[in-house]
Order: sequence, then C-alpha cells, then structure tokens
Amino acid sequence: MSDFRESQNKAHPNKTNTLMTGIILLLIFIISIQIWFLYSALNNALERNLDIAIATFLGSFVLALVSFWLIRYLPDPREGKIKRK
Repeated sequence: MSDFRESQNKAHPNKTNTLMTGIILLLIFIISIQIWFLYSALNNALERNLDIAIATFLGSFVLALVSFWLIRYLPDPREGKIKRK
C-alpha cells in the first residue's frame, strides 16, 4: 500500500482526478444498489418473507465493506496555493 500511495501522490493531477472520479462513480453506484436492497428488504419483511430480507441485508453488508475498501484508494488532498499554518 505504501508504494501505491507514494506513486499516487507523485502522479500528475489529471491522473489523480481520473482515479478519484472513477472511485466516486463506483461509490455512487454501490450506494444506489444498497438503496434498492433496502427497498426490497423492507417490502419482503412486511410480507413476512424473511429469507429475502436476510439475503438483501447480507448483500448490502458486503457492498458496504467493498465501499469502505474503495475509500482507502481515494487520493490525498493536494496542497493549494494557500498554505495553512
């Protein structure tokens, strides 16, 4: 991980912007699937179909773990023109 992080911080800003855009789009896609799972789980739980509700909960949990894993690869913020003390 340290080699990836070092090379990512030294990369050209266009490359890090592309990487950040791709990761954010994947995270938006994962969150939209989780919302769909929540809707399905609630409907099936109200109809007493607990098997489907439990399966969607497990799928949503796995997607949450994947999204936390993806957040690790977001680039570090770059220092702007204004330096903080």
